Amino acid sequence: MNVTTAPVNFNNTVLRDGHQSLAATRMSTAQMLPIAPLLDQAGFAQLETWGGATIDSCLRFLGENPFDRLRALKKAAPKTPQSMLLRGQNIVQYASFPDDVVDAFVRATCAAGCDVLRIFDALNDAANLRTAIQSTIAAGKHARGEICYTESPVHTVEKFVEFGTELAAMGCHSLSIKDMSGILIPGVGAHLVRELTKITGLPVTIHSHDTAGLAVTAYYAAIDAGAAAVETSVAPMANGTAQPDTVRMLAALRGHPRCPTHFDMDLLQEIRLLLEPVYEELSAFTSPANERTDPDILAFQVPGGMLSNFRKQLADLGMADRTADVMREIPKVREALGWIPLVTPTSQIVGTQAMLNIKFGAWKNFAPAAMDIALGKYGRTPGPVNPEVRELAIKISNQQPVEGRPADALSPRMPALREELAKLNMPTDDETCVLYAMFPQQMLAWLRGEKPAAEPPKKASNGASKDNTGPRRFKLTIAGKSEEALVEEVA
Repeated sequence: MNVTTAPVNFNNTVLRDGHQSLAATRMSTAQMLPIAPLLDQAGFAQLETWGGATIDSCLRFLGENPFDRLRALKKAAPKTPQSMLLRGQNIVQYASFPDDVVDAFVRATCAAGCDVLRIFDALNDAANLRTAIQSTIAAGKHARGEICYTESPVHTVEKFVEFGTELAAMGCHSLSIKDMSGILIPGVGAHLVRELTKITGLPVTIHSHDTAGLAVTAYYAAIDAGAAAVETSVAPMANGTAQPDTVRMLAALRGHPRCPTHFDMDLLQEIRLLLEPVYEELSAFTSPANERTDPDILAFQVPGGMLSNFRKQLADLGMADRTADVMREIPKVREALGWIPLVTPTSQIVGTQAMLNIKFGAWKNFAPAAMDIALGKYGRTPGPVNPEVRELAIKISNQQPVEGRPADALSPRMPALREELAKLNMPTDDETCVLYAMFPQQMLAWLRGEKPAAEPPKKASNGASKDNTGPRRFKLTIAGKSEEALVEEVA
């Protein structure tokens, strides 16, 4: 295989993953708009501006319509293709949605200005990606198939390449290695890039987080191996649990034949200076724990933003002294549930079940979402689910495991959504319907002009935000009492 000598592309993530990973997804559209035109001038191949937790955060915390944000950013940065992160059949939520809702969401997203859809499934189950990929292609936009990287006895380079081949056969225009935990070591990353490029013929992007301090070296090795693009952010919303800073990555590549030479360092510095006060404005939602290198990630493979918040949340549950035990339990839960990758929503589900196992005994309290994974409701797991755990899930739920694609059992829902909204005298367009399908309470509040509570959170002693915004709450009824395990989302 001839490795390309063309300059590597840099995609920028500061307007989505940068602030999601470091500032609880709290950056508002107003804070983004002065920066977007400069990012548009800088020469990035793509700007990630939407998806992931940003849609939830817009409605739940910022009082914004997320589609209005997408349109505003497209107007402010019209030259550079804009991308979003889409959870396949889950869209940007945690449960699966019917095909007609997924299709309507993709069409509305593309019409509002999104050019590239980064489409992933937490289990790497290609069946859960089919509809989103087909809808993106039908809309005339770029479908980028994401391969969630993790390490386990059932995850090998050959298996990842096999999955990439499935994505290519579905029509994906490019592939990406999505290293959500920041555990991809340089040699493996280079091997994956070479094999995926050789066998699929598609360009490959590397997306990582610098949680363990490996991302820059992993990017460098992948670029040597022919990666088409790497994803970087801009400090202070870079490094740590986010992507490496752009200037830092350019410095690492200085003298490399594939180092891009078109970036204006003065312009990148101007972007950084605009971001500094924004980061300070969001200080209630930032944490030093997210900014530093954390080698624990290599042992537990928990996404970095979740790791720092999870420690705090265990303390809130009176389990600070059991943190090490819970962390050691996470790989055991992963194995029992079929060695699932740890990425939204599976990282939160596994973390919650690990906490329950340590607090009450192994599988004495079975989190409903973990039960759903054991029953196949999230799709095909990479490895076999522990038979005893599956039998327990069947016994408790009185349900049989799902065979085949879970979404096949879901009836079309768009007509019912339109009818519900019409009865409420609300708009019934696709944008409103899909947001209402995923976030009914928050969308109705926005439509009624109600503003989210603007109470600033108090800082915890470790710098973590007390309200843990950006995270999802798993409400658990344990021994007749309601408890919450809160875990940060980093996708």
